[in-house]
Amino acid sequence: MQRQQPIERDLVLLGGGHTHAIVLRKFGMQPIAGLRLTLITNLVDTPYSGMLPCHISGLYGFDESHIDLRPLTRFAQCRLLMDEGIGLDLANQQVLCKNHPPIAYDVLSIDIGSTPATLDVPGAAEYAIAAKPVPQLLKQWRQWLTAVEADPAKSRVLGVVGGGVGGVEVALNMQARLWQILDRARQPRDRISIHLFHRGEAIATGRNRWTQKHLARLFKQRGIQLHLQENVTAIALAANEQRLVQCESGLEVACDRVIWVTSASAAAWILDSGLATNDKGFIQTHDTLQTLHHPNVFAVGDVATMVNHPRPKAGVFAVRQGPPLFENLQRWLTGRSLKPFIPQRQFLNIIDTGTGTAIASRGPFAAESRWFRAWKDHIDRKFMRLFTDFPAMTATQAPLSLASAESTPPPCAGCASKVGGDVLSLALRRLQQAFPAVADWPAAADVVVGLAQPDDAAVVRVPPGQLMVQTVDYFRALLDDPYVFGQICVNHCLSDLFAMGAVPQSVLAIATLPYSSPRKQADTLYLLLAGAYQVLAQSKTPLVGGHTTTGPELALGFAGNGLVEPDHLLRKGNAQVGDRLILTKAIGTGTLFAADMQLKAKGRWIEAAVASMQQSNYLAAQSLRQHAATACTDVTGFGLVGHLLELVQASEVAAELDLTALPVLPGARATVAAGIVSSLQPQNSKAAQALQNQRAISHHPDYPLLFDPQTAGGLLATVPPEQAKAAIAALQALGYANTCEMGVIVAAAKPAQPITILS
Repeated sequence: MQRQQPIERDLVLLGGGHTHAIVLRKFGMQPIAGLRLTLITNLVDTPYSGMLPCHISGLYGFDESHIDLRPLTRFAQCRLLMDEGIGLDLANQQVLCKNHPPIAYDVLSIDIGSTPATLDVPGAAEYAIAAKPVPQLLKQWRQWLTAVEADPAKSRVLGVVGGGVGGVEVALNMQARLWQILDRARQPRDRISIHLFHRGEAIATGRNRWTQKHLARLFKQRGIQLHLQENVTAIALAANEQRLVQCESGLEVACDRVIWVTSASAAAWILDSGLATNDKGFIQTHDTLQTLHHPNVFAVGDVATMVNHPRPKAGVFAVRQGPPLFENLQRWLTGRSLKPFIPQRQFLNIIDTGTGTAIASRGPFAAESRWFRAWKDHIDRKFMRLFTDFPAMTATQAPLSLASAESTPPPCAGCASKVGGDVLSLALRRLQQAFPAVADWPAAADVVVGLAQPDDAAVVRVPPGQLMVQTVDYFRALLDDPYVFGQICVNHCLSDLFAMGAVPQSVLAIATLPYSSPRKQADTLYLLLAGAYQVLAQSKTPLVGGHTTTGPELALGFAGNGLVEPDHLLRKGNAQVGDRLILTKAIGTGTLFAADMQLKAKGRWIEAAVASMQQSNYLAAQSLRQHAATACTDVTGFGLVGHLLELVQASEVAAELDLTALPVLPGARATVAAGIVSSLQPQNSKAAQALQNQRAISHHPDYPLLFDPQTAGGLLATVPPEQAKAAIAALQALGYANTCEMGVIVAAAKPAQPITILS
């Protein structure tokens, strides 16, 4: 049996820009054995700058104009960490993150883009909408479009600050979209006025004179008012919630919205990172795309400036840097000399007018034509297909080898597969430093022997008059992010305790770490346990011990102990006729992650599922107990019907389940409709024998979701009818937004078929 190559080196890609998207695709086609890829990004859908103006004008939909990084990272066998870099520890080779512990790297590449400059102009940050980050711009834009559609007869004023190519395209395409709304409502187009403020003498800075003059004529034809050589000095809040754009000349214009599209600036933390930067804060790089003083750190895209070949901050250069960055990263990792990259001086620039034509310019030549719009559409769609149409990979494709890779003996089994003592000590020491308050948690007083003592087993005290509730769960990682996986896994385990009314007292961890060097094993173990501790801290549950081993893939589990007073124990067998069924979370994780494995799930679907799985059932269980819950179970591997069946059989009752009330995670209906289900689905579907009306309901599109296995799913509880509304309101107030009443408990007329599905 072929074993996985041990992880020897870490390549971390910080930022999901165009360059890194290309690099990921190429790594998927030409991997390096022993290399672990990690992408850190706060956007799972990264906007493609070439299509963004036409997305604003409505020509392209969201998916057409955004690169979905989730299937791309899956194809590249790359860990995806949804987070934002806020600094670097160059001495220890770590990326400092906003929400994750530091992420170690051997080689780092930075492609985090830029933000509009001069947002420190008084009032700009408060009252203007920055062009970047793009998701915030699009969110505000959609909200304004909704307001215009609701009242198209109202006159409105839009201001755009910045007359470079970006500002020009924003103004033209926003106007085109607003005109569409006014035309449909049969309102005159002059209901919308647009003002563009630019400190230069001509718009489209950097383009040839014909393009600049032609755009000025086009703006005049379309009624966009140009304010040239006007330096915006402040934006103030005016009457009727308008924004007053104030210029150095004394010009003032009241606008309903102001879009800030000025020249680019670098993230503030770059200046404090220790990397060499220019006077504008951009990272300086050699021709090889390496930073000046840290050869294992590369930088590309808008955040970087090549010292010998400075170029404008434009998407075309980021795209062109993809292949040379990939080649030089591979050369660095495999011990070969790097190749210099010299970007072109002139490039084809196409400005979309938003009305079916485009202006193409290169050097001194320029023209406007519908053919240019069609040409650009062909180019952009071809580029975007790189990230949706992945080539089939075959087992015969031999990966490259790392320069430092050494021949390692086959991994042993039995006790020899355990993780070394140094690895455990390092990970636990970091854990104790990160969570020093654990010793003060109330349950810590019950720990007689735990992690602090080098004994063979943990020892905990059971307080008199209480029962010990025990559970265990263990499964392969469904995410490449060990920190988030740690949170999900411990949530899944503790839910068994919560469902029985118990308060967690302690947990033991069992982890399988991928074959790798001791240092990398320690990093992975720390991330796993740090994620778990984030959840354990909510219920103040100490980790008292565990077991670690190595294997071909990451896996994690927990054995949990809980305490409960005998008369507070919740059992599946106590549901009463007339009780209402309450479900606290949406379902669909099984089909979504099955689709994710097939590269057919959208990143935003998976992120919504992850957010649901990260939500602990701790507060939900407390609330249900306060509302006199009679029976409870957690919805996990057996699916909704499977767990409900256990409950009604134990209680010797029946249930009517309202399928129309079923809360479903985003995307789950689409993946089920595509025939994508979990590998456990066929076994779960055997529970359909317990449905009184299986044949009548089996055609319903949501029917397969009744058997979908859940990871870290919600609680399914029965409460007295007089408590149902209050219980649902309380749970929703606690953040369980999808909580709903799913049905009612009835007398068991047919014990062999105790569940009826209503639709």
